[in-house]
Amino acid sequence: MEKLGMRYQGKAKKLYETDDPDILWVEYTDQATAGNGAKKANIEGKARLNNRITTVIFSLLARRGIPSHFVRSISDTEQLNRRLDMFPLEIVMRNRAAGSFAQRYGVKEGTALKQPVLEFFYKSDPLEDPFINRDDILALGLATEQDLDIIAAKTREINGALTGIFRAINVELVDFKIEMGKTGSGIILLGDEITPDTCRLWAIGNNHDGQVTHLDKDIFRRDLGSIIPAYQTILDGLTELEERESQPNS
Repeated sequence: MEKLGMRYQGKAKKLYETDDPDILWVEYTDQATAGNGAKKANIEGKARLNNRITTVIFSLLARRGIPSHFVRSISDTEQLNRRLDMFPLEIVMRNRAAGSFAQRYGVKEGTALKQPVLEFFYKSDPLEDPFINRDDILALGLATEQDLDIIAAKTREINGALTGIFRAINVELVDFKIEMGKTGSGIILLGDEITPDTCRLWAIGNNHDGQVTHLDKDIFRRDLGSIIPAYQTILDGLTELEERESQPNS
């Protein structure tokens, strides 16, 4: 596989073309951002951790019958992904009130929701990724009714799988952001990444006096210390889970 010119540079990844038109070469970077890029820092080791974490998560999801664009990891910080025609949407699933949801509705962070909440945000840096509803998406031609039905069903399936995966390593999945796109044949697949950058993760059984033990990018957002130990904790737990599931009769 030959790496060609850069196709796109995001906040934490660089995407390159390859000599296979159906495959993209993805390079994770050490850059951390918050506030739609208003806050930035270079954190040594972040690229390696996120590349490995998303590799393990995509593998665990595949075992549970949930395919993605992931092909294989090729270095500590790089992987190959199947090319998708991405929907310009951030797809968010919330299991507890936190972040912008808690602020928007004046709800105490950590409040349990009666049911998981599915939200969409329009991917636009100039507009700062605004909240967008289903009717808006249809009116703007960003997706069809059928697309949105499939996306919603897949997101709920992913939520169930991820909740179980993280619970198995004593972590609560509070919420997460994913992206999806279509293959050349029109199949909708999970894309982008699943890491502590894109999930809100709280330690189970390690919270005292209402204080949450964060294991995600909120550590960076809120100046709570270094993200590296938390991300390493997530990777260690996921790696151990993957090894257990790889054993015969697991």
